Amino acid sequence: MRILLKSAVLIGAVAMLATPAIAGPNDNLNAALWTQRSVEFKGSALTAYALATIRLDQALADKGWSALAAAEQGDDFRDRPAAVILDVDETVLDNSPYQSWMVLNDQSFHPKTWGKFVNTVTSRPIPGSLAFTKYAASKGVKVFYVSNRNGDLEDATRKNLEKFGYPMGGNVDTVLLRKERPEWASSKKSPRRSHVGKDYRVLLLIGDNFGDFVDGYKKTQAGRAALMKQHTAKWGKQWIVVANPTYGSWESAPYGFNYKLSGDEKRALKAGSLEAWKP
Repeated sequence: MRILLKSAVLIGAVAMLATPAIAGPNDNLNAALWTQRSVEFKGSALTAYALATIRLDQALADKGWSALAAAEQGDDFRDRPAAVILDVDETVLDNSPYQSWMVLNDQSFHPKTWGKFVNTVTSRPIPGSLAFTKYAASKGVKVFYVSNRNGDLEDATRKNLEKFGYPMGGNVDTVLLRKERPEWASSKKSPRRSHVGKDYRVLLLIGDNFGDFVDGYKKTQAGRAALMKQHTAKWGKQWIVVANPTYGSWESAPYGFNYKLSGDEKRALKAGSLEAWKP
């Protein structure tokens, strides 16, 4: 009995040593855990890309199909070569190790730490994304990556995509980052979507954030809901969403995108926006 007790104590001590200490409660713990460890996340991402593959074939057969707004796609697009536009972070590349670092160390996003992480070139493929982009390329569809990573991270971004064999566009620049050009300084992606749309018929938009599809994402929660409703017909057809519970405009909308607020102030406003059961 004593031997068994000693063994149990030893096993417990080893388990405690193997478990990283967490600096304090963090809103992102469950989200990071779900993204990294759940089969549900993997299944969700695979489902999104399986649907994207079906929609791609339908779009190729329909010359009038475009995922872009008229102002972004322009006129006479029916005979242009086909393209798809994908966001990068949490759509193509999984950055959950950075999210997990923030959780374990009670840190928040900062461009300096984010840049250091990106330059490690250790982001991993989102399930289904590599197979989909390769399939699109095999059909003659140009794959564009439109990301709000800053332009100074383009080299690392390209290396990370090339590392896994994502289609890179050949002699066409298909990695379009924020601040890469003066007119792309904003986080709004419409100028970059329009850049693609003037030469290509864009079949699909794939992303994890409302801003990957439309520029009015920095509205109130009610404004975002109304804008989504305006585009009801596009969701699941021309627009495919990959689930991301770790961050996004959905999380910032309750506190009005005021990133200068303290963590407690942001949390209070987020909690205040919830519709709770009243027993």
